Amino acid sequence: MRKANSTNSINENRLHLLCGMSHALSVIGGRWKASILFSLTDGCKRYSELRKDIPGVSERMLVAQLRELEADGLVERTVFPEVPPRVEYALTDFGRSTQPMLREISAWGAKHRKS
Repeated sequence: MRKANSTNSINENRLHLLCGMSHALSVIGGRWKASILFSLTDGCKRYSELRKDIPGVSERMLVAQLRELEADGLVERTVFPEVPPRVEYALTDFGRSTQPMLREISAWGAKHRKS
C-alpha cells in the first residue's frame, strides 16, 4: 500500500481529475469488473449466478471485485433477511450508464483480437 502523499499517489490523483479516460479505466479496470458489469445488464443476480456467468473467476476475486464496484457506486448489494441469507447484486443507475461504453469496448476488442 502506498502513502497517500507520495509523488506517485499525487500524480495518479491529478491524472484522474484531469483525464476522464484515466478515471473511467480506474473504475471499470481490472480483469473481471467489465465481465461482472456486463453480466448484471440482464438484471439482478445472486452470487452463484455471477460465478456461473463468469467462467474462470475465483471466489476470492469475485468478492473483491464486487466490493470495489459497490464502493464505487456501480453495483448495489441487497441482503434479504432469510434463512439461509439471500444476497443479490444489481447495477445502480450509475452502473447502467456504463453499458454503452462496455458494448463499444467489447465490439472494438472483438474486431481487433487475434484469432
